Parts: sequence; C-alpha cells; structure tokens
Amino acid sequence: MSAPAGSPPRAAGARSQPKLGGAAASGAAAGPGPAPPPQNGPAQNQMPVPSAYELYSQSYSIPSGHHFQGPGKMTSLPLDGQCGDYYSGFYTASTQNAVTPKTTHQPPGAEQVYGRLLPAPHSAGSTPECFQGAASPASHLYVSASQPSSSFVNHYSGPAMYSASSSAVSQGFPSTCGHYAVSTVSNAVYPSVSYPSLPAGEPYGQQMFTSQNASTVRPVRDNSFSSQNTALSRPSPLPPPPPQQYHQQHSLSGYSIPSWSASGPPSAQDNLIRNHAGSLPPANNNPTNTVADSLSCPVTQNVQPPKSSPVVSTAVSAASSARLPPTANHLVEPVASVTQPSELLQQKGIDSSSTTSSASPLPNSYDALEGGGYPDMLSSSASSPAPDPAPEPDPSPAPVPTAPQPSKVAKPFGYGYPTLQPGYQNAAAPLHSGGQPSPGYSGFQQYAQYPGMNQLSSSLGGLSLQSAAQPESLRPVNLTQERNILPVTPVLAPVPNLNLELKKLNCSPDSFRCTLTNIPQTQALLTKAKLPLGLLLHPFRDLTQLPVITSNTIVRCRSCRTYINPFVSFIDQRRWKCNLCYRVNDVPEEFMYNPLTRSYGEPHKRPEVQNSTVEFIASSDYMLRPPQPAVYLFVLDVSHNAVEAGYLTILCQSLLENLDKLPGDSRTRIGFVTFDSTIHFYNLQDGLSQPQMLIVSDIDDVFLPTPDSLLVNLHESKELIKDLLNALPNMFTNTRETHSALGPALQAAFKLMSPTGGRVSVFQTQLPSLGAGLLQSREDPNQRSSTKVVQHLGPATDFYKKLALDCSGQQTAVDLFLLSSQYSDLSSLACMSKYSAGCIYYYPSFHSTHNPSQAEKLQNELKRYLTRKIGFEAVMRIRCTKGLSMHTFHGNFFVRSTDLLSLANINPDAGFAVQLSIEESLADTSLVCFQTALLYTSSKGERRIRVHTLCLPVVSSLADVYAGVDVQAAICLLANMAVDRSISTSLSDARDALVNAVVDSLSAYSSTVSNIQHSVLIAPSSLKLFPLYVLALLKQKAFRTGTSTRLDDRVYAMCQIKCQPLVHLMKMIHPNLYRIDRLMDEGAIHVNDRVVPQPPIQKLSAEKLTREGAFLMDCGCVFYIWVGKSCDNTFIEDVLGYPNFASIPQKMTHLPELDTLSSERTISFITWLRDSRPLSPVLYVVKDESPAKTEFFQHLIEDRTEAAFSYYEFLLHIQQQICK
Repeated sequence: MSAPAGSPPRAAGARSQPKLGGAAASGAAAGPGPAPPPQNGPAQNQMPVPSAYELYSQSYSIPSGHHFQGPGKMTSLPLDGQCGDYYSGFYTASTQNAVTPKTTHQPPGAEQVYGRLLPAPHSAGSTPECFQGAASPASHLYVSASQPSSSFVNHYSGPAMYSASSSAVSQGFPSTCGHYAVSTVSNAVYPSVSYPSLPAGEPYGQQMFTSQNASTVRPVRDNSFSSQNTALSRPSPLPPPPPQQYHQQHSLSGYSIPSWSASGPPSAQDNLIRNHAGSLPPANNNPTNTVADSLSCPVTQNVQPPKSSPVVSTAVSAASSARLPPTANHLVEPVASVTQPSELLQQKGIDSSSTTSSASPLPNSYDALEGGGYPDMLSSSASSPAPDPAPEPDPSPAPVPTAPQPSKVAKPFGYGYPTLQPGYQNAAAPLHSGGQPSPGYSGFQQYAQYPGMNQLSSSLGGLSLQSAAQPESLRPVNLTQERNILPVTPVLAPVPNLNLELKKLNCSPDSFRCTLTNIPQTQALLTKAKLPLGLLLHPFRDLTQLPVITSNTIVRCRSCRTYINPFVSFIDQRRWKCNLCYRVNDVPEEFMYNPLTRSYGEPHKRPEVQNSTVEFIASSDYMLRPPQPAVYLFVLDVSHNAVEAGYLTILCQSLLENLDKLPGDSRTRIGFVTFDSTIHFYNLQDGLSQPQMLIVSDIDDVFLPTPDSLLVNLHESKELIKDLLNALPNMFTNTRETHSALGPALQAAFKLMSPTGGRVSVFQTQLPSLGAGLLQSREDPNQRSSTKVVQHLGPATDFYKKLALDCSGQQTAVDLFLLSSQYSDLSSLACMSKYSAGCIYYYPSFHSTHNPSQAEKLQNELKRYLTRKIGFEAVMRIRCTKGLSMHTFHGNFFVRSTDLLSLANINPDAGFAVQLSIEESLADTSLVCFQTALLYTSSKGERRIRVHTLCLPVVSSLADVYAGVDVQAAICLLANMAVDRSISTSLSDARDALVNAVVDSLSAYSSTVSNIQHSVLIAPSSLKLFPLYVLALLKQKAFRTGTSTRLDDRVYAMCQIKCQPLVHLMKMIHPNLYRIDRLMDEGAIHVNDRVVPQPPIQKLSAEKLTREGAFLMDCGCVFYIWVGKSCDNTFIEDVLGYPNFASIPQKMTHLPELDTLSSERTISFITWLRDSRPLSPVLYVVKDESPAKTEFFQHLIEDRTEAAFSYYEFLLHIQQQICK
C-alpha cells in the first residue's frame, strides 16, 4: 500500500507475511504503467466528456417526462460508440419500451410494483433550484417482493429504472397530489443508450483513505499459559497454576516492550495478538480496544505484488488515473526479503490481512461511485492537507459543511416539534429523573428515539449488579455447580434493549448482528469489560421477502452518504437528520409521496423508512460500465489422478442437468479449459458441427489460441456445450499424464476472463507440479498429532495470491474445488479464492466409487453452487455512527479502502466479520447505527444496492455491557481472530489467547460483583456459555492439538471459519446432539405441509448417551447417527431398515425412506436440518463399540480426551487463572 501523501516513502525491504483469510488482500497499490482494460471495479481511464452533453444522445428519442441533465451534474457520458461494442460484439443493450401501466396487483410470490406516472412538472410547484438538471420522477416505483428464495432469479425480471438524476436531487412537483395515479410498469422506460462512466463529482471521491483506527503499541498480557504450554495438552484432574503470566511483549522487529500497565492487566483479547510495533499511527488519544485488537494479525501483510510481477493498476480512481502522472508518492514499493524496522512501520499505515488501509493513495473508482465516508475521514497522520472534495453530482448543490463534528446536544436524533404528527417527534427531550423504567427491563436505560416515545434521564442509566430487579441476562451463574447450562432449544440472538417500535424496525440478526447489543459509551468502558466488539454479517443471504425500491431518487445523506433508513429523524416534513453523522438534509419532493398509501406529505411512512433491509434498483450513476453479462468458466484437472477419482462424470452430469438453471440472461456466456501437463481450450462457436479442442503445450508462455470463440453464448451454442459435456468424461480415460499445470491454466483463465469478469470454477485433484505455481509437499505425517508446533499454515508461494489480486482487479472470482486423496497444500491454493472473493470446497479422500458419500456430497453441493443466485462486480461499504471505527475485516474479499470491500462475486453463502473500536466518546448519543450497502450487478444485468441497517443502544455502565453480550457472535469473531493469530504467530499462541479471552472477561466481571468467594467461578447469564464455546473451539479441527489432524483438513477448517455465516459456523464449533429414537409430534413445527419434530438438545457428553437409545449429532457439514448396542429393534427396523443391531452394516451412509411413522419423523427432521445449508452434510450411521465411533466421540466437547480437558477441568483451570 502506498503511504499517504507527504509521508516518507516505504523502505524497499518491506515484506509482509501471507495470511489466511479476511482482508489480507487489502492493499495492492497501483503503480505506473498502461491502464488496464475498462472494468467496473478497478480504475479505468476517464472517458472524454462531450461538450454540452445531454442525458441521451441525439439519435435517441427522449421518453416522456425526462429532461435534459443540467450543468449541475458532474458525470461524464461517453460518445455513442464508446460503449456500444464494449464486450467485443456480444453485449447488446436491448431497447426498452414503455408500456401502458396496469393498476392491478400481481399475484403473491411475484414482485408487486407500486408506482405512479406523473405529468410534466407544474410550474407552480417548482422552483429554479428544484429543476436544475432534474429528471422527472415518472419512474418512481416501489416493489414489494414476496417469494421463496429458490425463485430469486425471477426476482430480476422486474423493471430496472435507470436514471441519471442524482440521489439527492430535489424534484419539482405540483403543490397538490390529486393527479398522482398509481400504476404498474412492466418494463424499463429508458432507451438503449450508452451508460455514463464514473460520476466524477461524487462527494469525497478525491480523498485519500487511511486507517482511522490507529492502533498504538501498548503493554499486553502475554498468553496466560506458561512457557511450557502444557496445560491444555496434558490435562490433570486439577491443573497446577501456571507461573507468572505477564511477560514482555515482542515487537515485530525483535524489540521488547514492558507489558505492565498502570491501568491494570490488558484485555483478554490482547492475548490473541502481540500488538506489534508496526501498528498504524494513532489517530487520537483514546485507548484502542484491547479485546478487539488482541486476536488481530501482525500488521505486516503482503499487500503489494512482488517486485518481479507487474502491479495491478486497479486501485487508482478513474478520475485520477486519467489525469495524474505517477509521482513518488504513488509508486508501488517492491517487496524485498527482509522485515521492515518497527520505527518505519510506525511512520506509515501498514496493511494487514485484515487491517483497513487504503489500497491506493488515490481514491479508487468505486470509492467515489458508492459514495465515500465522512469528510474528515483522512488520517491524522497524513502530513499533507486533504484534497478538496469533488463537487457532489447534485443538480441543486447546497453548501456542504466542513468535517461534521459530533453533535453536542443531549440527543443527536433531533428535537421533535410539538405541533407535528407523532411520526416526526422522533427524539423527545429527556424526562426528569423521576421517570421509571419499563417493567420488562427494570433497571436498564430506556430509549425513545422514534415515534413519540419518552426517554429517561441518564441518572437511571446505571444498573447495580446487586439491584433487586435484574434482567435475566445479568443473573449470576455458578459455572462449577450448575451443570446443565446448555439450553434444550437453539440459542437465539439477544434482542437489543430498544423501545418496541425500534425493535420491530431493526435488522434481522440473521443478516446483521453485533457482539455487544449494548454499545459501551467509551473505549475505556469497553476495555474494562474485556469483551470483543465487532459485527457479523451475512449480507446476501436468501430472503423470502425483500422490499425492492425502483425510484429515480435514492435518498442519501449529503455528508456521509448514508442511505435513508428507519432510524433517521424527521425534523419536519422537509428535513431529516442522518443517524450516522447527524447532518440535517432536505427531503426530496419526490420522497414526500408514499406509493403504498397513495398519500402525500408522510415521508416517515415510505418503504425505505419502514424496512431496515431494502434493495434499490440503481441508476446509471452507480455504473462504471454497462452491467456485465454472467460469464462462467470451468477449469478442469484431467490428469491421471483426476480421471481415476471419477469427478468428471459427476460434474458433467450436474452441468447437463442444471445448464438451463445457471443464473443469467440472454447474454450468459460459458467456457471450458482442461489441463494436465498441457492446457486444452475448446472452441464452441455457434456454427461448428462439433467442439474443437485446441492444445497449448507451452506452459511457460500461455496464450489464447482463439480469444473470440472460447467463451460462447450459452443459448446460441447450447448443443455444442452439451456435446462437450457428454464427451469429456471419456476423452481422457486412457491418459497416463500424472503432472498438473494448474498455475498456467489459471493464467490462461485470467486472460480469457479479463475483458468482462465473471466466475472461474477450478477443479483440482493433486499438488500442482508443473509451471508457475508448482508446489512441493510440506506435510510431515509424523507431526499430525503434535502438541507443540503446527507448521505450514501459511502459503508456500505468493503466486496464487498475486493471481487472485489480478483477478479481483478484473472483476473475476476464483472458486476452488479440491478433490484430493493426498496432501495438496490447501494453504497455498486457498489464496486464489480468498483474495478474489471466491469460495472453497474440499473433498478429502474423494473417489466416485470407493467413497460414495463424498461423491454424493459433491453432487448435492454442485446443484446448489450452479443454481444459487450470484452478484457480479460488487463492492460492500460498511458505515457506522460517528465515534466508532472499523479496523479489521474477515472473509474472502479485497480491501479497497478503509471501509470498502471489493467483491468480484457475491453469493448467498458468504459471511463476513468486522472488528470495531470506539474512537470518540458516545456520551452525546443514546443510539448507534451500522449500515452495510452492497452494490452489485445481478445475473440479469441490473445494478442493485442491498442495504442493511442495525440500531443499538449506548450504555454507560459495565453491567449493561455484560447484559447485552451476544455470546455466539463473540465466539465467532474470536474464532476469526484466532485464525489470523495462528498463521501470523503460532497455533499455540492462538489457543492460549482464546483461553485468556475467557479468563479476562470473567475476571473483569467478578471484580464488579461483591461478596463472592474466590473458590466460585461466577459468570453473568449472558456469558454462561462462553467457556463452553471456547473449549469447543479449542477442540475444533482448526485449533486442536494432540489429535491426528491432516494439514489440509486443518487449513480447510480455518478457511471455513473465515467465510461461513454465523448460523452455520456455530454448528461447526459446537454441534447439536438430539435423541431420535423417541421422536414425537408434541412441540413439532409445520414446514411446507410437513410435520417436523423438535427434540430437545442434549449436552455433548457421553453421559447423555444410553445403550438403549439412538442419537443424531449435527456438526454442520456432517451428521452422525449413533446407535446404542441395546437400541430397540423396533426403531432399528422402522428407521434403519434392518431387523436388529447386529445386522446394521459398518459403513452406512443413507437412511431408507420407509412407510413407518418413525421413519417419516426421522427423515422429516433430518431433511429440515439439511435445508438451506451451503455445504451438504454427509450422514454416517455409527454403531456402538465400532471403530468408526472415534470421530463421533471427538465431538463430545464436554468429555475429556487424551490431549484436552473435560469441560469441568477447563472450568477449574479458568478459576485458577482468575484467582492467581
């Protein structure tokens, strides 16, 4: 990453450690050289601006109601021919015709479009400012989609309303609304025109971004286990207390920093990172979140390609790349082989695998496209002044204030006007101290930020732990005495302590949740609580109901570019206050009309303000080029090992079955590349009688033999594609080629996909052995059970990371399917997916005939993979209330700036995590909000924006912080941080730090509770599962020691932690155990006319297993059915289909569908558990006393193993650490 302007140049010796996961890809800086081909994510040359251009070129007729764009709009439009053949002849913008609207509603399950067609603006209702460059709001539409997720692809058939009008434009309307008619538009009303390039005037597009969370080097508590590190690996009934646990912290360059602090021991999470001296420069004097930083990776990350490789010049903004010559500050520093001194690291923002820093000293195109952050987001460490913001593309510009300051009024949501209707009184003044809290949440701070609710004074904000009326989440729990702490029903996310109105409006925790549902008022309070602060996101998950807004006007804050949402304040009918930066904005005239109620003058009832999750149809303002078509390329290993494994038959058959279900439209393109020691291309151009194979044997200089006919239109060449898929499984049957040239095949794929972008699906069965990216076996099988050092968790080469960065720059994601029977160095291969926003599928010991369960798993996962919805050329920006900042990201993506993630592809199975810190005191606000905006191109060619907004209360007491802990979110965030720690330092350090996270949080809680004995381990009810979940994490494949674990298995588990959504990740960490031989309809739920039993969840201990029973364990990606030796023969016969226990085969992976009530209940329950999972679970029937039960018993978290504590022993160890 280039240093900010004015900062000293980075030394040539900078080298960064490769990382598994998260934002590791952050920071491929742009260097000199020719600009890449035009693209939607990376920078491109600015297209020339025709003088006195208009919205439509002269050759097109202007639809009724549209007006020419005025000079206030700063976007530049290409000339007629500049986008017409953008995709080399295969992109055709079909003409859209306006049709006569209907007034009838569509049937349920389809998009219901609510809209109106307006006459030409009435002169009496307009002002010169209103109409300067404004487009008529004739296409203002609201779409309410209610359909099953499986039919989401049909969702894109709705109208796409493109407009060049600004999102903040004020529209001129007549003074009355009597002639507004509700109508339904079935097609878009824009003609086939070239789209504008990057809006050059987007606000703050010219700013440089560096990290706001400037971590400081501070003393941290070292791992609480002693240097012997044997406490968890060799347990004893009562572990002896380890020696002194505070040591010196080692900086990146070997310097030592004393770890004692006057403020007491640092946070437990500090143990999961040794906060090296190479931190980002401090942005303020507030303490950073020791918990949130403790698991973070070292801040030296390989964010630039090595010196020998040309640098991807995609991080420079479109406007800048066309006008600014490269300067010394803009050059890319080569990566050398020595570590940079810590003194130099402290002088500039260094990017880590997850830390946020700008990928370029200049704003990238998307930074201006989606809208930047606050005007004052420049790092305080930059020695040169910030450039002036670019003019905002608003036809009616208003003076934008300089960097907004935090509101100093008592409540930042604005004061309500007494004469207004209740919907506008969103922030009433606080009551006197005599107010009482609500009965349901006695003792808590109450919040009334939305329609007319009252608010208590801050004097009632504190909550004493000795209060007579404590919420259930604060009930003290004696962990060593209460044995049955695991609830019998699934653990639900805690509900934030908001008033009823805001609770109804808040974002679903399935999409957006925070580790703390009560946000501490200051960083000091967060540090005192010793808890992690962060967000868990599932932004593109399948939704059955999604409000879709098709409107010319997307209302956003003029300052921070926040999308209007349910938590803004309407000061009056004409003004609203942003809930993130507190700026007061004007309400556009068009926004005054509600298409649902057909009423005028009630903006607070608009769909955008009544739903915390919405999706906008974006106008051309949000495009850098015409939306790309869906492009799919399959890169297939056809070496001898691959042919023997037999995956080609399964893949080709699955493709033939789902070819018509691939997401896309009439422009969808597809291609195939196979490889062994050479690379084979396939000409599938329409008109040929059969597919043509073209072989390139020069793997050292890969080229495309016929660039124009290797990616073909799916519909035009469907018959040739089917012929190829039918022939492929038998084409290489007799091959004896054992080598694998994976690297050159990926280079060819990159060249093939660069003009458009899309998705590359790579199928690999062995270690790459030829050409670029070849790998050597690094695993020592004798070290699989090591309790000391686990090596080679990081990549062996940076080839795959560099390739992934190149692919990300060209809007191409790489998905990896690894089907291997031996070590394949997944830690190196995973980089191709991790840094390109791809996904990874892993099938150990795969063989289509010898391992049929894995073959079935591949078949099931391919079906979902090929048919699930997909978004292309996406970016995701996360905004938060002023005073909070993001400093670390986790997931598969490329970090483009401090809060902007580049996602070449986005899929509904991708999860993300973000670490937060509190930069400024939140004393002036009672609420904080977080907003995620995902801008993507749908498979139908529509540009869309999906927005999620989460609102949480701010608290000032430590008890309130503990009361609001979301323990599952906290453990998932800690797991992500521990993965980074394992790769950057060592697995033992990460394990010790996870233990310290429990010790420090429970120790901090104990210090707030008086009159407790030191021999008692006390936790608040909200944290009672925290030790159990951490122990489960320590026994998970990613972090366990002392148990034979293949290196690829361990790395894959780490990859899953980094990219799985919380709901699926928790089942991997802590499986659910059910007894299924007594399933009853009592308490069952009804799903799609099917009765699904709901048996209670059992704790993961052998004491819950009985020889007379049968139990199902749900581990997320695998199911186990354990059958006791004395299990009732009736169950065995009715469910398993065998007469008795002895007749059950040793390897049984299917349950027969029998015509019995027990079989029907069992199948219904297992099917319900399988539904909507990204990975298809494999089912194993395990007989008691059979050799196969070993793997099953390893998941019994609460029991002791040879190398790990039991749950009770773990609690005793935690208690010892606290009492020392």
